[in-house]
Amino acid sequence: MKETSKYPSWFGSLLLDENNELEDTVLHIKDIQFLAETLKDYIFTKPKMNFTGRNLSEEAIKCGFVNSKEEYYSLLHQVSVKTVKLQLAEMEQSDLKIIQAINALDDIDKSANELSERLAEWYGIHFPEIELFGDELAYFISKHGVRKNIGANDNYFNLAESSMGISFNDEDEDIITEYSFNILSLYATRRKIELYIHEQMDIVAPNLSNIAGYLLGARMISIAGSLEKLAKMPSSTIQVIGANKALFKHLRSKATSPKHGIIFNHPTIKGSSWRHRGKISRSLASTVSIAARVDFYSSETILNDDLAQQLEAKIKSIKKL
Repeated sequence: MKETSKYPSWFGSLLLDENNELEDTVLHIKDIQFLAETLKDYIFTKPKMNFTGRNLSEEAIKCGFVNSKEEYYSLLHQVSVKTVKLQLAEMEQSDLKIIQAINALDDIDKSANELSERLAEWYGIHFPEIELFGDELAYFISKHGVRKNIGANDNYFNLAESSMGISFNDEDEDIITEYSFNILSLYATRRKIELYIHEQMDIVAPNLSNIAGYLLGARMISIAGSLEKLAKMPSSTIQVIGANKALFKHLRSKATSPKHGIIFNHPTIKGSSWRHRGKISRSLASTVSIAARVDFYSSETILNDDLAQQLEAKIKSIKKL
């Protein structure tokens, strides 16, 4: 029984016999969009196509996919151009999703803080002694409601018994409990969005995420407008990205130039002495620039641990000096 091997190509699958001779072919639909999508999938998900020693144009003519070499190369050119456009479109769409998600996260933070402040003031007139805020207070209210429902085994029982706050009736309890449930739902949505950003950054920009952190990296992409724009920025611009007000003030007046923008939120800079922050910011911005370029221009998005190790060595050297 003859053994056959299946080899993929952009126009179909070649079935080769044990002597590496073409035995049969399974051709794809002769459609530019379909062929481009198939080629794109093979580039990113399948092993590299290796046809050393084979003339694919002759194989395509022999199996009847095209009638001439001119038609073969013309079609291949169209498919290649379409494949690149699909790749760029996917990358841009991923950027847009990350940008919208990080903006939504910031909106939720703003809304949740305002709603939590209102809840603290509202519940504070009933139970002013409680020292909870945000989702902790919302959870406490959704669990207990008014003071009289707090059990004897609860840590806040004694405070509730001696509280100087005004009483809430059943209607008051119902409305503030529902308000608390809505705040908890908002915080739950925030956690889901943050997890989504983490997952998307690991796919789209793993090196940027590894160097800057997934939230800071996503905000850099958002401010730049896309990963492509961030990758094309010089490190000096990345260093002050997000410091628009300070930069304009420096350009208009004699104010000192900003040493860093949102990159300051990186724990390495934030936790360092003020003497070192300028130099560390430059080193971090330079590494972020390289990481963004690796993520955008590399055909295969793979995490490069060398970047993080080189940055760590630079920061140690700066602090030592």
